[in-house]
Amino acid sequence: MTAVHHRYATVDGRQLFYREAGPADAPVVVLLHGFPTSSFMFRNLIPALADRYHVIAPDHLGFGLSDAPSADEFGYTFDALTDLTAGLLRQLDITRYAIYVQDYGAPIGWRLALADPDAITAIITQNGNAYDAGFVEGFWKVVWDYQAEQNAETEANIRGALSLDLTKWQYVTGVPDETLVSPDTWNHDFALLSRPGNDEIQLALFRDYATNPPMYPALHEYLRKTQPPVLAVWGKNDPIFGPDGATAFATDVPNAEIHLLDGGHFLLESAGDEVATHIRDFLGRVAPSR
Repeated sequence: MTAVHHRYATVDGRQLFYREAGPADAPVVVLLHGFPTSSFMFRNLIPALADRYHVIAPDHLGFGLSDAPSADEFGYTFDALTDLTAGLLRQLDITRYAIYVQDYGAPIGWRLALADPDAITAIITQNGNAYDAGFVEGFWKVVWDYQAEQNAETEANIRGALSLDLTKWQYVTGVPDETLVSPDTWNHDFALLSRPGNDEIQLALFRDYATNPPMYPALHEYLRKTQPPVLAVWGKNDPIFGPDGATAFATDVPNAEIHLLDGGHFLLESAGDEVATHIRDFLGRVAPSR
């Protein structure tokens, strides 16, 4: 059985939780989770990669087992979460790594890449958008309305995303066999979302998500210029980030490897073995283990 270590590090005065596995001298893969989950989403993927790779999966501040200072005490932005992630990697002496990004993990990963292009050995995106294409309006309109104007109506609507029903919806929508998705997933996430003050943290990040699409032109230029190896492995039935978000990567990286799988937003829950196989094959060609 693969040994997975559960560790804490203090970065800029904040305690971050992270999972770590694999040989210390192997090529590094950094797994960046999305909303509303944590490194818990990688609990099965980590052992599937750790025989060949040094795997690091942090919980973003305000998520999982990392610190969650109140939104009054800490300014929750994607820039701030990126700075903490970069600080953790520096503390771990990690200077070259592949990234796996999903949902919120994507804008954090893109900021890391833009800040230090030479650090990125490969990009794996699993329903992690980098283009205006792929945003499913049926989900995002509520977010966009809240970003445009914060009032009682728009806040009440966006707070629906913090409910148990919407948390479950993210996990099971688009999955061909819902019985493959453990109820532990949405109940685990909802328990953390329900901590006192966490709602304000999430509202701050919903507002700040508006800073991500304006970053896309710089990201596209980075992709065109550096041509990093890209694997897009995507739940094609995702009601949040549709398949156009996956195929768009070929616009700037013509050799991007794109797989649209029969699944939803949290593809690892229903097609984890298939995703792991694609990742191992991809990394074996572009970032071979020692």
